[in-house]
Amino acid sequence: MKTSLFKLGAAATAALLVAGPAMAAAPAPVPNPGNNAWMMTSTILVLLMILPGLALFYGGLTRSKNMLSTMTQIGATAALAMLIWVMWGYSLAFGDTSYEGTLGMFISGGSYFLIGTDASSTAATFTDEVISKYVFISFQMTFAAITAALILGATAERMKFAATMLFVPLWLTIVYFPIAHMVWASNGLLYVDGALDFAGGTVVHINAGVSGLVLAYLLGKRRGYPAEQMPPHSMTLTMVGTGLLWVGWFGFNAGSALEADGSAGLAMINTFVATAAGGLAWMVIEKLAGHKGSALGFCSGVIAGLVAVTPAAGNSGPFGAILLGIISSLVCYIAVAKVKGKFGYDDSLDAFGIHGVGGIVGAIGTAVVYQAFLGGPAGDTANPLGVQLWIQIKGVLITIVWAGVGTLIAGLVTKALVGLRVDEEAEVNGLDISEHGERAYN
Repeated sequence: MKTSLFKLGAAATAALLVAGPAMAAAPAPVPNPGNNAWMMTSTILVLLMILPGLALFYGGLTRSKNMLSTMTQIGATAALAMLIWVMWGYSLAFGDTSYEGTLGMFISGGSYFLIGTDASSTAATFTDEVISKYVFISFQMTFAAITAALILGATAERMKFAATMLFVPLWLTIVYFPIAHMVWASNGLLYVDGALDFAGGTVVHINAGVSGLVLAYLLGKRRGYPAEQMPPHSMTLTMVGTGLLWVGWFGFNAGSALEADGSAGLAMINTFVATAAGGLAWMVIEKLAGHKGSALGFCSGVIAGLVAVTPAAGNSGPFGAILLGIISSLVCYIAVAKVKGKFGYDDSLDAFGIHGVGGIVGAIGTAVVYQAFLGGPAGDTANPLGVQLWIQIKGVLITIVWAGVGTLIAGLVTKALVGLRVDEEAEVNGLDISEHGERAYN
């Protein structure tokens, strides 16, 4: 996002105390109804991305015997992440207590269980306006929920449900909350460094993609992979999920402006054109590679474009967004079609190949498309291209290392306590039956 999301109360309270009685007598800020309504809508749109969007997208890509388990894991993961966010996640990422020194670069504190927050509490936007603090908390809660759910694309068809439910709170606490603070809090490590991440290229996509890759290595390959063909059982459902993700992504990107203003409008048009360019580019690349342009390719390109434009949504002009969509499709295609086979890892639904790789392309590319010569919003005070490019690269590297190490810790703890993988018989029969006692189709 274009500036800090941390200034939610601590700074305002400190200023009030310093200003004295005269300032204290000023009326409390009231949420702008239009901005508040837009942020409530955006929050619901991000929920649409998870259920049913991501659930259908991932579910359609699996074999039919794992359709229901994939959707159930996504739904349960999102629900668990929401509860954790309210209990301690919001506090660690954006709490009202700002720690001094090194600790404050990684986490905040206070407001556990949202104690002290009520219907009159407000959160600052990027101007003098405010929105309801509950709305801001809810908006950020959906980001945490979908990031945790995205990881499951790399582990599909072989991870225990119990392992997922233990891994998620560990991962959120060790990995997601600190990275969200580092990128979006006013005293966060990467925010202070000047990293640009409008809506979560590092926080959401690189984070989830790298974490999925590490967890896939811990789990090992699916039985029969790669010799056995494992095509999607329903491209129809995957296409429906893709459409829902694209629609919901407008809440994800345009909502990150925190106001219904020109910045939201810029993020909106960029979300249109980068996605369109990504979907078409993937099909063209397939054709050039000697294949037919496929529905799966179109869906993959759409997601690649969406992922790449996420950090640049309000930090790029439309032309730059189109370039990002095209480049992301090309790089992600290479990662999925060439790199995965060469290294032999089983990223079941290409969570790393599209979200991780696309997030890296978008995060680094934001430094370029931000520049005025490509129609970006960089002003006279913006960092020179070389400086901003190095800042973005550092942010990407820090995110990769933090997510990789943190996921390894959370995964090993989970493996030691409940095990990560279902047994061979359960995997052969499918997780729908073995884990949930139900079938997606009768």
